[in-house]
Amino acid sequence: MYAASNDAGTPDGREDRRRYAPADLTEMVSHLASVLRDGSGGRRLLGVTGAPGAGKSTFCALLQAELGTDSTLVGMDAFHLADEELIRLGRRGRKGAPDTFDVDGYVALLRRLRNQTAETIYAPRFERSIEAAIAGAVPVQRDTAMVITEGNYLLLDDGGWDAVRSELDEVWYLDVPTTVRAERLVARHRHHGKSRADAEQWTRDVDLRNAEIVAAAARRADLIIEVPNDPLLAPAHDTDSSRDTDSSEELS
Repeated sequence: MYAASNDAGTPDGREDRRRYAPADLTEMVSHLASVLRDGSGGRRLLGVTGAPGAGKSTFCALLQAELGTDSTLVGMDAFHLADEELIRLGRRGRKGAPDTFDVDGYVALLRRLRNQTAETIYAPRFERSIEAAIAGAVPVQRDTAMVITEGNYLLLDDGGWDAVRSELDEVWYLDVPTTVRAERLVARHRHHGKSRADAEQWTRDVDLRNAEIVAAAARRADLIIEVPNDPLLAPAHDTDSSRDTDSSEELS
């Protein structure tokens, strides 16, 4: 996909042809969508990854808007283990770590999508407001050319995650500064009911620890997109005026 047409998409003079530092995110998304549309026929699976708070879901929504109805988004987060199971395993406090997902179930879905024969395959969707997955919420039609999947751990090479990468045609990595991601994560947690103190603690103790795991695997990406701090990738609740404005300690 992208690798076949990277001359127009990488900054001039870079030795690493896999890196892309766009001056304008909207133009970049439009360009990447056109590259995807020009690819070979048949079902293609594209992965979008990056550390927590990188803006993966928003980026995928922008990409889908450019691709139109010929694409469907399936999220890795829908394979979170249920809270009751995490409690049984003693892992509730680390929800979001690689071992708190049903990776085998996720791989099984990707394989079904890769070789789809049924008219419709139903995928689950993660609902953040209830911190749980909803089964059968995402219909994928047989004639859909592009399936996009996004999540933190698409590039990991252990714990069963290596099977994910082998099912994807390409994986793109969103590279966003830690301070930017931390601010977004605190805003997200507060938006979904956590106090400021709890939001900051969860960001430090869980999200940023997971981010280190994600960043260590970035070298396996087909394309690394550097996005310093584009407001287009900041969810609406990041600027929610209902949040209090007392200062918080550094999260990076």
